Amino acid sequence: MRLLWVTALVAFLIDQASKFLVFRMMALAQAEQIEIFPPLLIFRKGLNTGVNFGLFADSSPAQRWFLIGLTAILCTGLVIWAMRSFERRIEFFCVGLIVGGAVGNALDRFLFPGVRDFLNMSCCGINNPYVFNVADVFIFAGAIGLVLFGKERSDRKKAS
Repeated sequence: MRLLWVTALVAFLIDQASKFLVFRMMALAQAEQIEIFPPLLIFRKGLNTGVNFGLFADSSPAQRWFLIGLTAILCTGLVIWAMRSFERRIEFFCVGLIVGGAVGNALDRFLFPGVRDFLNMSCCGINNPYVFNVADVFIFAGAIGLVLFGKERSDRKKAS
């Protein structure tokens, strides 16, 4: 269980440090866009007031507080699930990634009108219009990790 909390803290700190570095130190807030390795990596200023991919971005300001509350409920549920069901370190690690990333994005919603995004990646003639952040990467990686390495999957493997 300790691994979950350590992973969550590290993921949260990396997310917040990356946002500080890009928005404050590299002044993305004023520049709007910084080309790092175009088109593979561009820092592009974004503020997501909605959910994934900006869905419901034009909703009421109350949505901001609803999403913060929903994050708290979901993270609490994940931690309870982990405490009751998980045995393997990889499972605790994956939940830590999700919780750390989710709390990082929730802090953005608390401090700003939405989540600060800045990563834009395109390749092979495909122009990706979306931006995301390091917290999103942690959340996605943790969710994929739970699917691949979770208890249910290992139980099914044993039965085969």
